[in-house]
Amino acid sequence: MCQEEKRKDKLAEYSWEEIRQHATKTDRWLVIEGIVYDVSIWAKKHPGGERIIGNHAGEDATDAWTAFHADKKMVMKYLRPLMVGRLRPEDDYETDLQKDFRSLRRQVEEMDMFKPSKLFFALTLGQLVVFELLAVAIFWYFGTGVIPYLVASIFLVTAQAQAGWSQHDFGHLSVFKSSKWNHRIHIFILNLFKGASSSWWNYRHFQHHAKPNIIRKDPDIRLDYLFMVGKTLPIEWGKKKKGFMPYNKQHTYFYFVLPPLLLPIYFNFEIPYFLMKTKNYWELFWMYSFFARYLLMFYPFVGFWGTFILYFFVRFLESHWFVWTTQMNHIPMEVDKEKGRDWVTMQLAATCNVDPSFFNDWFSGHLNYQIEHHLFPSMPRHNLAKVMPLCKSLCKKHGIEYTSKPLLTAFKDIVGSLKESGELWLEAYNM
Repeated sequence: MCQEEKRKDKLAEYSWEEIRQHATKTDRWLVIEGIVYDVSIWAKKHPGGERIIGNHAGEDATDAWTAFHADKKMVMKYLRPLMVGRLRPEDDYETDLQKDFRSLRRQVEEMDMFKPSKLFFALTLGQLVVFELLAVAIFWYFGTGVIPYLVASIFLVTAQAQAGWSQHDFGHLSVFKSSKWNHRIHIFILNLFKGASSSWWNYRHFQHHAKPNIIRKDPDIRLDYLFMVGKTLPIEWGKKKKGFMPYNKQHTYFYFVLPPLLLPIYFNFEIPYFLMKTKNYWELFWMYSFFARYLLMFYPFVGFWGTFILYFFVRFLESHWFVWTTQMNHIPMEVDKEKGRDWVTMQLAATCNVDPSFFNDWFSGHLNYQIEHHLFPSMPRHNLAKVMPLCKSLCKKHGIEYTSKPLLTAFKDIVGSLKESGELWLEAYNM
């Protein structure tokens, strides 16, 4: 027996009842593979942010930990000193669903489904450069008339939208074995190429993945000031006579608020605020270098104010692409408070797919395979379609609904779910 196993055998044993008592802001325990860790102090140093640790305090974080950490041996070096105990034998058990999912995880690992294709990612990055160069070429050869301006803008929007999907790959550590290289390219694409922030994205996005559509834990559904989503919060707010907007009309004003304004207005304020608050001046520098790059590229054709207008026009168009694509998989699904569900049940309740096709895959950056992506976040996206049949079989065996729909139906369901939530709020408000 190795020293590690001997140490584990000597650990104190805890029941779930005892572990759940350590779920406060200053006292956080979590369980990974039957071992109890005290992450109270270390949580502040967590690369993925303190909040994601807090959201798992007092819980079994085994599947989340496995999903988000590619180099588990390296991560374990940080976890090992934090061991404080282990689960009591009578509490250390797996459900049939957990056993089957963890078996599936091992199966797809043996199938090399986590092995990235260098050619695929080279092509996805290459298209970004091609689309931007095409936009410059349009201005160079055809001038800045209305038609050339619109055509160049379409190329720039496509470059920006596809860069959004590419940064997602590196953010999830799906491309390189080295986390450092994934992070470096992530910063290059998101900060320099898109004018956003890697650390801001990590902070928000991993919370979303860890607890999708869970109220007060998923930042992507914190829309209370403008929109009500799901069924629980609208009824709760309605009964308390709370609300800042006529939510019963939100399915109408949605078209004029979220798709056109999220990227050009809201993100342009939230991201610099986040970086200033966290004193991340290095990333702030790289983010603002994007604007210097844009000015260098387009000032010779349209001047300073022309570049300024071009930027906001491109962001306005991209915002529509981004909002419809990112919300179609989640807003129409269950939005509720924490229920303590296992990894698979939680992800499937909050996530749906959009039917595969060459266009849908390219248009959404393979986010149409949202179920597979949420179950295996670090899996390279070109392999998600290959594991889809296995995920469907797992869901069928355990009676879990696996939802997939056409692209236009998915768009329609966003509006339909907003209408339903708004009506629930009004009904509760008038009671």
